[in-house]
Amino acid sequence: MSITIRRATEDDAPALSRICLLTADAGTSAEHLHDYGELPGLAYAVPYVKLPTTWGFVMVDDASSEVVGYIVGSKDTRAYEKYAAEHWWPKLVEKYPPSLAKKPDDERYMKLFANMHTAPDANIALAAAHLHIDILDAYQGRGWGRRLITTAIEYLKGENVEGAGVWLGMDPRNVKARAFYERLGFKRVEGADENQYGIKFADYKG
Repeated sequence: MSITIRRATEDDAPALSRICLLTADAGTSAEHLHDYGELPGLAYAVPYVKLPTTWGFVMVDDASSEVVGYIVGSKDTRAYEKYAAEHWWPKLVEKYPPSLAKKPDDERYMKLFANMHTAPDANIALAAAHLHIDILDAYQGRGWGRRLITTAIEYLKGENVEGAGVWLGMDPRNVKARAFYERLGFKRVEGADENQYGIKFADYKG
């Protein structure tokens, strides 16, 4: 299997949206949970190729030229949250009123757009940067997640990130993901809930 990792671009938005949906149910497909399959990606993937302070990398299967995984994030979470609150979420609130929803998960995302959560202060105290990572099931367990995170951390090291680290929030049901992050040296963020994990660049075990 030959894989290329490259910078993500706005043209990758449809692929990011698809991968996000196919991994949105604690690492498995959430297709059956949505009539509006674009909603998870609009919350957690697509903004990172559209908004300021963001960065991203994608995995491309060289045989098919298909994007099969990604790692995305922001170098300055508070600036990202502010810009998204003014320019991204309001458009989605208008486009996806909860009255459209027939499935609970669609309704949950539609309500989330109107009241998007923000990072705990404890996370920001650790580092300004955050990330999201998703890889299609067929490509997991082959070391690509580690390579994506290594690529992201090497990039962020050159971006003068406040706190010289990065953090993420994880689905508590995804035990495999938790074990993966812990192997790389990520630890629970002190002062935040148990699903917030972070790492200083100097402590990364990639």
